[in-house]
Amino acid sequence: MLEMKVPSPGESISEVEIAEWLVEDGDYVEKDQAIAEVDSDKATLELPAEESGIITLKAEEGDTVAVGEVVCLIDTDAPRPEGLDKKEESSSEEEKTEKKEDKKEEAAPNPNPVKKEEPKQEETYAKGHPSVSAKKIMDENNISSKQVNGTGPGGRILKSDVVSAMAGGFSTESAAGWGGTREQRKEKMSMLRRKIAERLVGVKNETAMLTTFNEVDMKPIMDIRAKYKMKFKEELGVSLGFMSFFTKAVTEALNHFPAVNGMIDGKEILFHDYADIGIAVSSPKGLMVPVVRNAEQMSLAEIEAEIKRLAIKARDGKITVDEMTGGTFTITNGGVFGSMLSTPIINPPQSAILGMHNIVERPVAVDGKVEIRPIMYVALSYDHRIIDGKESVGFLVKVKEMLEHPEKMLFGSKDPVEVLLGL
Repeated sequence: MLEMKVPSPGESISEVEIAEWLVEDGDYVEKDQAIAEVDSDKATLELPAEESGIITLKAEEGDTVAVGEVVCLIDTDAPRPEGLDKKEESSSEEEKTEKKEDKKEEAAPNPNPVKKEEPKQEETYAKGHPSVSAKKIMDENNISSKQVNGTGPGGRILKSDVVSAMAGGFSTESAAGWGGTREQRKEKMSMLRRKIAERLVGVKNETAMLTTFNEVDMKPIMDIRAKYKMKFKEELGVSLGFMSFFTKAVTEALNHFPAVNGMIDGKEILFHDYADIGIAVSSPKGLMVPVVRNAEQMSLAEIEAEIKRLAIKARDGKITVDEMTGGTFTITNGGVFGSMLSTPIINPPQSAILGMHNIVERPVAVDGKVEIRPIMYVALSYDHRIIDGKESVGFLVKVKEMLEHPEKMLFGSKDPVEVLLGL
């Protein structure tokens, strides 16, 4: 009998919470199969089975367990249930056969059609029914089974189906109605959400947070993207987005204003000779901030590729604790949700955070004339204990200058724009 203990998700984490069991007591599990999702105060991680066998659960969902505590037993001597593999192979073959038959019917309709047999009960038993992990995400986001197309065995809705549906968006016609019932419901806050709440309140109470604002004319960046985005994608394999330009501008500005890249450590100020930039991304679990390491040394293509890699891992719930810790500065983009202006909250123990917003065409004065330009409002929230007003305003002005004159991110070249893009 194998005792499975809670592994340490990372340094300084002493306990986790069983967010969800992905299997039931008495199930036969395969080695490396995900059997549970556990919440720490930094991330949600999957717990894989260490061996194959019949599982006995020793903790309930919602229980807080210490690192190293036994949460389940696996009977490794238990025989594999008969037909387990055959059932999966049979299901796969049936799906292939159905697809072939559908194609044949579309290509050449039979003038004397034979009445199609009703599907067997075992082929449709799961249609429209979500898996345990899929149901949790659906409940958290008020998604009904009618809004998701299940691709699992028998039509079962998988976690990946829900994530794909959320990424593609929902039509208002398919959304389930609500209201009028006067019903209420309560859901326990996850350990991650409780920690986020605790940290946010701590920032407001323990820092002298202030926010300064500016506006950026995005026309130069938009012109570059319009001209080079196809060549950039073809040659470098990643899309050219706004975030890489902002990350590059921030790293240049941090070089001029090192206090913005510092943090308070007791009675000392800790300065960093590198820029580990946290990029806030939305995931089914909430807002997460994976870190792009040594962003000051990266090209635009390298920044875009790393942001994409981290965002996909966050979306799929596979982001690690190490990938979300140790940042020196954070960028958050509320503009993707339509935000015009906001005051972002500092991500402790960092001392500053830059907020991006949506781009709106506005009338501005250019060389004494009124022109319509794509304008973005930007906001810098900072800890006034370490960063003075002069430094905060100067930093934001430097970011604005870099974005409105992208060639200033370079130090000489025969074709500044192409060198900036790494082409």
